[in-house]
Amino acid sequence: MTAVFDTNVYIAAIITEGICSKILHRARAREFSLASCPFIMAEIRFVLSKKFHLSHDEIASAIEPISEAIDKIIEHNLKIDSICRDADDDNVLACAVATKADYLVTGDDDLLEIKSYQDIKIMTPRDFEALFV
Repeated sequence: MTAVFDTNVYIAAIITEGICSKILHRARAREFSLASCPFIMAEIRFVLSKKFHLSHDEIASAIEPISEAIDKIIEHNLKIDSICRDADDDNVLACAVATKADYLVTGDDDLLEIKSYQDIKIMTPRDFEALFV
């Protein structure tokens, strides 16, 4: 089973102790395969820098458990346009397609309302965690 986490899941896993940190821990324990792409990794760094005002060193520390959890980062040229209202969400969806993910885990309502795309189930972190109980 392969999953892609949206940026908001990673940020929540770093900032709080909750469901998102729990599923990131599951990925680090290799209970499933976690995939990502350069777009999501760059977006994580951007959010940590601009929204949370973390320094370069703090960002490096915050990203370390994420890097440990991810099995593969896929470079791709896949373009998905106008599926979501936000072009960044289309990029996250493209990452899930390119990595042949089974699940896209997100807290973003725009993505969640799609429910599935090309056999990829789009679900909340809580619903994804429920797969393991």
